[in-house]
Amino acid sequence: MKVVRIVHTTQENKSKIIKEFSRFAREYNRHNVIQSEVAKQLVQYLRAKKYPVIIDIGCGSGEIYKNIQKNHIFFDHFVALDLSQEMLQMHPSGAAVKKICRDFNATEASTSFDTQEEALLISSSALQWSQDLDFTFSWLSGKTKKAYFAIFTSSTFETLHQVAKIHSPIYTEDQLKQSINKYYNAMYETHAYKLHFESTYEMLNYIKKSGVSGGEKKLTYKQVKNLIKEYPLNYLEFEVLFVEATSCRFV
Repeated sequence: MKVVRIVHTTQENKSKIIKEFSRFAREYNRHNVIQSEVAKQLVQYLRAKKYPVIIDIGCGSGEIYKNIQKNHIFFDHFVALDLSQEMLQMHPSGAAVKKICRDFNATEASTSFDTQEEALLISSSALQWSQDLDFTFSWLSGKTKKAYFAIFTSSTFETLHQVAKIHSPIYTEDQLKQSINKYYNAMYETHAYKLHFESTYEMLNYIKKSGVSGGEKKLTYKQVKNLIKEYPLNYLEFEVLFVEATSCRFV
């Protein structure tokens, strides 16, 4: 595996960090390389070592929870919310862990747990699938004062979308910031990732099995054939917006 970091600082104090991963690095899960790395990076932003409550929105199988444990960050209670019961079954359990099967896009999710100003709200690789950004950030901002997000942007699979002549199903970086800024005072950092493959076939198989397409409409046979022929890279591109946010409602 090779990891390359390139940092560019802008007037917004935003850095662009590029990481490159070999598709075949043994120490990474076969189909969750990027999501695992994103969760790991997001937890590294946490400033405190103890929280009364941590709420993980779109928790999946528990990458945030596992990295919190690895980083010796403590909590009294951990709330794990995900729309998939199968994912929640894989999420670590414990006396301090409460699992909630809810879609964060649904109104019912906002009533699934109490408002706690001192709690920490965190979400990794999930909020790009918000059906309504204003609705999502509105109710999230009313639950806790502090929040950390990692959200894939529309620059993910950018070259693939260009070659296939399709639009990204997720939001641009600017769209995400515009909505977040309505409800939070936030600091941003953008990370770009490259995941290398031996062939375009391997790349397409990864997209199919990894879940990173998030239910995106399947490519047609003609589009797949054209990708195999025309795709110019030996890697997939990913872009993630990392956010450290303080809710305006608690200021």
